[in-house]
Amino acid sequence: MPLSPATKRVLRTEGPAALNGVLAAGLAVAATEFTAAFVRREAAPLVTVGQSVIDRTPRDVKEWAVRQFGTDDKLVLRIAVGVVLLIFAALIGMLARRWLWTGVAGVAVLGVVTVGAAVSRPADRDTDVIPAIVGAVVGAVAIVLLTRPDLVRLPRRARTPAAEPPEEPAADGPPTEASGPGEDTGLADPPPAVPAGSTAVPAASPLTPSRRTLLLGSVGAGAVLAGLGRWLQNIRFDVGKSRANVVLPAPVAPAPAPAAGTDLGLPGLSPYVTPNKSFYRIDTALVVPEIRAEDWKLRIHGKVDREIEIDFATLSARPTIERDITLACVSNDVGGEYVGNARWLGVPLADLLREAGVHPDADQLVSRSFDGMTIGTPTATVMDGRDAILAIGMNGEPLPIRHGFPVRMVVPGLYGYVSACKWITEIEATTFADYDAYWVQRGWAEHGPIKTQSRIDTPKNMSKVARGRVPVAGVAWAQHTGIANVEIQIDDEPWQQAQLAAENTVDTWRQFVWYWNAKPGPHRIRVRATDRTGAVQTDEEQGVAPDGATGWHTISMTIT
Repeated sequence: MPLSPATKRVLRTEGPAALNGVLAAGLAVAATEFTAAFVRREAAPLVTVGQSVIDRTPRDVKEWAVRQFGTDDKLVLRIAVGVVLLIFAALIGMLARRWLWTGVAGVAVLGVVTVGAAVSRPADRDTDVIPAIVGAVVGAVAIVLLTRPDLVRLPRRARTPAAEPPEEPAADGPPTEASGPGEDTGLADPPPAVPAGSTAVPAASPLTPSRRTLLLGSVGAGAVLAGLGRWLQNIRFDVGKSRANVVLPAPVAPAPAPAAGTDLGLPGLSPYVTPNKSFYRIDTALVVPEIRAEDWKLRIHGKVDREIEIDFATLSARPTIERDITLACVSNDVGGEYVGNARWLGVPLADLLREAGVHPDADQLVSRSFDGMTIGTPTATVMDGRDAILAIGMNGEPLPIRHGFPVRMVVPGLYGYVSACKWITEIEATTFADYDAYWVQRGWAEHGPIKTQSRIDTPKNMSKVARGRVPVAGVAWAQHTGIANVEIQIDDEPWQQAQLAAENTVDTWRQFVWYWNAKPGPHRIRVRATDRTGAVQTDEEQGVAPDGATGWHTISMTIT
């Protein structure tokens, strides 16, 4: 569809102005990335603003984002912040075309927002404001110069006498059009006349850079600053070498090898052990915290008889245990993917707490992450004999960086929001009455025991399968209690008992399969589990808030 003349006029007048704003914002962001390389990665304003958005997003919106985008929710947030910045920057550019001071004021507003975001979280440092301030200054200068290039005066090289041709006597007569008083030389001001026979060098005339020069210079400078900044950040803050140098100790209590039949090995069925690269990750960190093992320390304090501070070398030198433990996120919908099973290596947390002498009235342990996240764990749960650990290894290797390297907390039987503190640096013994941790402040329950759940992995929902003997298989978990029975229902027919894989430990999920002699047509399949106390998984449907989803996983499929 062709553009109307009015639209073309707007694009001709407002388009370049909007581009000025976008380029100024790009230069500002590039400057902040470069500056963050000398402060810390988390100080980049795109990160601090994004984290502030996460902290202030209502619970229901967060859950919607997790359901819609899964583990890509952080990427979507980054894109959204970038789009909002581009729109605001374009408006600043258009305003600056009419009133230059409004463009500067708009950049100042962005500066105030980014500085505020840089000091809004508990883990933020005073120096985190430096990239925001630098970005605001660069953005203000850029919008002024891009809007008013006439303010830039570049010196022109003066011509030397040797370069001048011999002067010819001037002919009598009136001035010509080419050389007379009205000549347009292309300079800002005509050069001063030089008397005949004089050897003086004419004064240099200043030049205004062309718009093309300014635009290309802005793009080039932004690309160099951003690229150099990221390169320096990767050099200064990457902990890959530190992780590669970690040698995991041999556990004094290794996990037993899984019994034969623990993994049924069926196509489409989740493996008994979830590979590290496939293990779910749900947290609020826009930038994965990177802490060198040699720099890590843990402080245990609060309602204790004696404070403890321990470094990584001392922690890993203590007796370690190895355990298979299934973790689940409270944001996991019925039948969802945010659950996984791994073999963890770590130090028993209860032993450290006993050494610190936790007071009897301290019913909550508040763990703090390097990025400021706080997680509240019931003290009694950690101390009741289960294998709660400070983990340093996952599936036979040092913790992956995105899963908490160098140290994280793992507590069987509790959802991650009340137990699984990654990048842990602090544990405070306190009470639930005295302190609400991050997620509790946002409406989640104080205690988060994992609820009995089951999931059908194969066949897939809405799939089409040929008639015959069809395996209906999946996983079920009842953390720290164990699965005793799993049942399958086809349409409204009687429930059928599934075959269970061998049980390795009550702290892990358990595979199941039921072979169905399927008949053609559309069908509905449901699953339910029973734990070792005899409690049957409830069919009452509840969303993930405030303490975990409930209901029977149900799929629809067609037999052809």
